[in-house]
Amino acid sequence: MASTNNVTELIITGLFKDPEVQRACFVLFLPMYLATVVGNGLIVVTVSVSKSLHSPMYFFLGYLSLVEICYSSTVVPKFITDLLAKVKTISLKGCLAQIFFFHFFGVTEILLLVVMAYDRYVAICKPLHYMNIMSRQLCHMLVAGSWLGGFIHSMMQVLVTVPLPFCGPNVMDHYFCDLQPLFKLACKDTFVEGVVVLANSGLISVFSLIILVSSYIVILFNLRNHSAEGRRKALSTCASHITVVTLFFGPAIFLYMRPSSTFTVDKLVAVFYTVITPMLNPIIYTLRNAEVKTAMRKLWGQKNSGM
Repeated sequence: MASTNNVTELIITGLFKDPEVQRACFVLFLPMYLATVVGNGLIVVTVSVSKSLHSPMYFFLGYLSLVEICYSSTVVPKFITDLLAKVKTISLKGCLAQIFFFHFFGVTEILLLVVMAYDRYVAICKPLHYMNIMSRQLCHMLVAGSWLGGFIHSMMQVLVTVPLPFCGPNVMDHYFCDLQPLFKLACKDTFVEGVVVLANSGLISVFSLIILVSSYIVILFNLRNHSAEGRRKALSTCASHITVVTLFFGPAIFLYMRPSSTFTVDKLVAVFYTVITPMLNPIIYTLRNAEVKTAMRKLWGQKNSGM
């Protein structure tokens, strides 16, 4: 840390100031977080043990669900416990750690969504070569590349932030540590750091979104040559993925592709992608996927018969 730092602890304002509203939020968000962990954990276990779900698509889905648990867990447990605290604090080092892991898992998820789109493109547009192209080795490399990309992005964000001096005030207007609210507390102009951070996050988000949209345009164009049943099955699988992509990128575009206005609005939008979206993903994938539902029923049947 820089020697000019007088601040070692930050006070977080939280989502709402009214104690009654905070208690109501605790009752609302705790079950949501538990549903996120249980729902995504169930997908991870089902994909791991079910022989019928050993295709590349489910291999990536298992890792996406694992990342969802990690991503949500970097923010939500502390956020929930803070709802019952009168004074919400976090150390400066803890704040930087939260920023690192939040961006690490967030970008890993973005890259996994791109990988899943590529998998669907190969499956639908090059079905005869699918198993040759999407080999086990390539699948592992794509997942490893997603984790590595998330790590490099996050390291860049933190390395820009660590040298900043913090000498007061120490009150952050948010319910978790993120870069823009933290920059407002620095004892120097952070315009350059803000541009670097925005470019880093923005380029990844924009290029990923362009790849995702382009891949699905090509997929939809190619589906014209498929049978009605083939189109229905392909569209069902793609619809789940497109829904997850929309839920993930929609709030992010709203927050980062416009001038900062009120933190109240930003905080409410942030709740959507930190709490709600990770909970919805397993519901979206299981409700629209007969193979996953069948595998889960078999897994549940085996568990009951073994008891």
